[in-house]
Amino acid sequence: MIYLENIGRYFIMLKEVFSRPTKWNILKRLIYKEIDDLIYGSLGIIIFISFFIGGVVAIQTALNIDNPLIPKYLIGFTTRQSVILEFAPTFTSIIMAGKVGSYITSSIGTMRVTEQIDALEVMGVNSLNYLVFPKIIALLLYPFVIAIAMYMGILGGWMAVVFGGYSTSAEFIRGLQVDFDTFHVVYAFIKTIVFAFILATIPSFYGYYMKGGALEVGKASTSSFVWTSVAIIIANYLLTQMLLG
Repeated sequence: MIYLENIGRYFIMLKEVFSRPTKWNILKRLIYKEIDDLIYGSLGIIIFISFFIGGVVAIQTALNIDNPLIPKYLIGFTTRQSVILEFAPTFTSIIMAGKVGSYITSSIGTMRVTEQIDALEVMGVNSLNYLVFPKIIALLLYPFVIAIAMYMGILGGWMAVVFGGYSTSAEFIRGLQVDFDTFHVVYAFIKTIVFAFILATIPSFYGYYMKGGALEVGKASTSSFVWTSVAIIIANYLLTQMLLG
């Protein structure tokens, strides 16, 4: 029953997030701060991971093509499909659940522990709109981060294949162009927008409704990472079934 209760409280929270909006002048400053913390602050780790994941996918594909009848351009094709369809949007989002999700939960949870949220309520401010809404708006830029992850993943695959001597640059680029379907990119961005909403709201839920002290903040961060990852995986399955099935 606790899970059903949490689901109900989560949707009630979403209703409150979009009601009684904070003044735009204040909200604008909060949104800029969240963009800096959640988006710009995550670019480094995403670029690093995407580059090497793309390289690993390309190398593993090249090593498993041991039949001379199989064309080498399939290395580029496999790298493109793997990075665009799954590794960039889904794998990166699970990593962000650990980095961004834990940050959101711990920051809001700390405000709950230090009674800053209670102070906002006393002043007549809608604390959920003040704390959560700017994070949702900031993470609307998340698809741009995933676009960079796609580029870096394919670049990492190209460098691994060419400089590792597994294939030529021309063959790899040919593989990138073979049977390219632009809807796959659209599908990845649709998933990314849904994942961004999950990344903004579920960690906020666990931070906002936590009870206790500093120890419970850590527990709430762990719970938010687990359930955010679960929600991303379930949403990934459902969206793939609806859009590509």
